[in-house]
Order: sequence, then C-alpha cells, then structure tokens
Amino acid sequence: MTSTSSFAAQSADLELIMEFSKCAVANVSDNLDRLRGAVGLRPFHGSAPMVGRALTVKTAPGDNAYIHRALDLVQPGDVIVVDGAGHEDRALIGGIMMAIARKRGAAGFVLDGAIRDINEIAGGDFPVFARSVIHLGPYKNGPGAINVPVTVGGMLVHPGDIVLGDADGIVAIRPDEAPATLAATQAQARKEAEILASIEAGTYAGAYAK
Repeated sequence: MTSTSSFAAQSADLELIMEFSKCAVANVSDNLDRLRGAVGLRPFHGSAPMVGRALTVKTAPGDNAYIHRALDLVQPGDVIVVDGAGHEDRALIGGIMMAIARKRGAAGFVLDGAIRDINEIAGGDFPVFARSVIHLGPYKNGPGAINVPVTVGGMLVHPGDIVLGDADGIVAIRPDEAPATLAATQAQARKEAEILASIEAGTYAGAYAK
C-alpha cells in the first residue's frame, strides 16, 4: 500500500528543515516537553548529523520488500523511516541499499530493526540509525505500506515530519509545530552558550536546570 497525498500536504519547507540541521537533538527534544524520541536506536555511520522529511515505510518482520519500493519513490532530502517492529533477527538493509539511497539523494535511514554490512556503513558518512547488526538477510515477500504513520523506537512518525538525528539519537517534529519548536530550540541554544561562556570566564553563579 502506498499513499502520497498526505505526504505532500504535510511536508515542511526546505528552509525550515535546514534551520533544524543546526540544532542538537537533545535541545529539540527538550522543547517537545521531553516526551518524544526514538528509544533504542543509535547511529552506525559515525557522527554525521541527519535532517530531512520522513518517507515512512512499514514492513513485515524481517522483510524489506517495501523498503525497495520506497527507494523507487525517494526524493532528495527524504529520510527513509522504517517501522520494522523492532525485530532483530534479519537485516533490513545493507551496503547496496544504502548506496542506492545515497545516490538518489536521501538524507538517511532510520530503522527500527537490524542492518548488516556494518563495515561499509560505518566507513562512510551516510546516516544510518538502527537497533542492531546481524548478518542474516531479509525476506522479500511483504506485506507492507509506504507513507503511512509508523512507530520507531516507540516514537510516532508521520509522512512529511521533520526527522532529526545526531549522536544522541532521533526525534521527529510535525510540520505544524516546527516553527515554534525551532524558535524555542534556538533560544535555548543561545542561553546555553551564554552559560558556557560564563563558566569559562569564571562568572557563573547559579544552577541551570536543563
């Protein structure tokens, strides 16, 4: 199943997305009431940050048929967000699928499941966030769905959400809440910079509750 109408309607604009690329995931999460974030997923590619629009995929356990279909739909700046239900007994992607996504302009992968070909992934800077690594390959039978709401690491992601990732983890922001969240996050970053400067100068005189 593939749906594209809601994705186009809800996608955030590029300028707003790029502003989030300057933000830390932890600060964004703080300004989403500290309630939102994918638990148990981590970067396997190193430390390069990631930001883009969510192209969502729901798979059957250990099956990547619909991830292949999503790669045919990917647009530059898309983050391919895969709800693999946390199954870790089969790898959902490896080096070849990563290379396809990168060539087609994707901003990264977020997978609630396992990956393989870790040397290829870890040796590059294309963002890949996942739960674990296993050498066993995937099934390719389906069923699945594309551009539907999915859950990764307990976090709900809608098609077109802004997805931000760094060494601390993953967070998703709805387009309608993005401007206010961005402004609050930027204000927090300025405040933290002032505090760090006062610590360095030896003038810091009060506790700061994060």
